[in-house]
Amino acid sequence: MRKEWLGALSLTLAASIWGGMYVVSKYALDYIEPFTFVWLRYAVAFTVLWLLWFKFGREPIRRADWKWIGLIGIIGYVASISFQFIGTKLSDAHTGSLVTAATPAFMVLFARLILKERLTPVKVGSLVLATLGVMIVVGWQVDRTYMLGSVVLALAAVTWALMSVYVKVATQTLSSLTITTFAIGIAFLLMTPLMAMEVAQVGLPQLNGILWLSVLYIGVVSTAGAFFFWNKGLELMDASVGSLFFFFQPLVGGYLGWLVLKEDLNIQFFIGAACIMTAVTWSTLAERRQNQSIPVTHLKRHNG
Repeated sequence: MRKEWLGALSLTLAASIWGGMYVVSKYALDYIEPFTFVWLRYAVAFTVLWLLWFKFGREPIRRADWKWIGLIGIIGYVASISFQFIGTKLSDAHTGSLVTAATPAFMVLFARLILKERLTPVKVGSLVLATLGVMIVVGWQVDRTYMLGSVVLALAAVTWALMSVYVKVATQTLSSLTITTFAIGIAFLLMTPLMAMEVAQVGLPQLNGILWLSVLYIGVVSTAGAFFFWNKGLELMDASVGSLFFFFQPLVGGYLGWLVLKEDLNIQFFIGAACIMTAVTWSTLAERRQNQSIPVTHLKRHNG
């Protein structure tokens, strides 16, 4: 399988998993405070990832690499995820899915500023088409939007986009498994004092069976699994192209709402889905053609 399609599959899996995460998070956050929930999430995810890394992915980590691992852990896994949970708690799952869908626009911007990726007409056109698709699918219900929650969610989108670009930099020297494992480990350590202060104020959460299942799902599937797939996909594709796959999040969220919660799917869902699918396919095919046109000698020189 060509790397473009493997990257596309990895990013699709990550965004699709996150599509169902907001409903689970919204339920759990009614009973668990945000910092405590993030801490529990990372405790589960780091345990799973470290066991996998120790068994299959051990590799030396240079001192210079810790800079990127630290930035990914702090900006993405501490700041962005905390903003995401706080924003979702203050607003609702619908708003969380919509506002954080702005992430690809910021990824394109940061990819241009940091990675010097070209803003081609295909990239810009795909971004506009996919954004239109999200607006059609999710819509905007003003009466259900809480201003403070929306602002916090916007910060989550900006920080996640910046983190994703740093992932692209880090994968030049480290595997996706190593980056994900130790960035989450750093985030787990940094979240510990925040969790402790929160518990000191409100007490320990009372976890029942359903809440434990929610924590395990968020930790194993939405964190260990989805974070790895997202990082792997960015390793294989341009960050600005890979960003488009984030739009699968509200698309899958809408589908799961119909499948699990028996919510209605109107014609807007299918029109928006067609826009998103067209944009993603268009950009992926364009990247594949671009890579095929690069001379072999240039690739050899680039790869050292």
